[in-house]
Amino acid sequence: MPEGDTVWNTARALQRALAGNELTASDFRVPRLATTRLTGWRVLESASRGKHLLLRLRDPAGADRTLHSHLRMDGSWKAYAPGERWAAKPAHLIRVVLRTSDAVAVGYHLHDLTLVPTARENELVGHLGPDLLGPDWDPAEAVRRLAAHPDTSIAEALLDQRNLAGIGNLYKSEALFLRGVSPFTPVKAVPDLTALVTLAQRVMANNRGRWLQTTTGSLRKSEANYVYGRRAQPCRRCAGPIQKAEQGERVTYWCPRCQPQP
Repeated sequence: MPEGDTVWNTARALQRALAGNELTASDFRVPRLATTRLTGWRVLESASRGKHLLLRLRDPAGADRTLHSHLRMDGSWKAYAPGERWAAKPAHLIRVVLRTSDAVAVGYHLHDLTLVPTARENELVGHLGPDLLGPDWDPAEAVRRLAAHPDTSIAEALLDQRNLAGIGNLYKSEALFLRGVSPFTPVKAVPDLTALVTLAQRVMANNRGRWLQTTTGSLRKSEANYVYGRRAQPCRRCAGPIQKAEQGERVTYWCPRCQPQP
């Protein structure tokens, strides 16, 4: 699930593969950028901002540009050695290929793929709240933004990237379970918003550097989460059945016994 930690890990993988190198070829497979050629451009940095990935480049004339992409639910970037088989996803899902002398970066099913002057990055990500994995993380600011919508359910408020950036269905469901808060609770009725966002940040930060999104501490995929993806299975705390529901066009998992309605 591409949440903030997945994008953070992806940005670091591209940093290791591309940063400091000159692009020897590029191939965009989206109409907007189909004629764009980045040969001779230098990769300066790969960074993440919430669920957004920012690949910062410098063209031969010295102008700085940013290749912006959003992974949403199904996008990914993979780095390969030259000559290595691209096996991550079917070829028809490829949206961009970037080559250097040492690596090939392939973007699959990317969304909002845009090339902009780096000075205009804020137009793409400036609306986001504090990034759970970024240097701007500020729990007090995240709480202030959440509290500005007191009647919104806490599950929907956590997913609003304008409140805090990077959290998705998995960490939303897991953090609410760990705090014993029903996902349907209005923001104004949540006992301790600071403790909730602090916990969400800590759980996500623990998964930097690994692709398994564990919230239980187990590195076995079948044991990695408390409620997410476990509909009708027994709660790891009370053994009651885990529930699943659509909430604000997104999916929520919770334990009705451990997370009672307020």
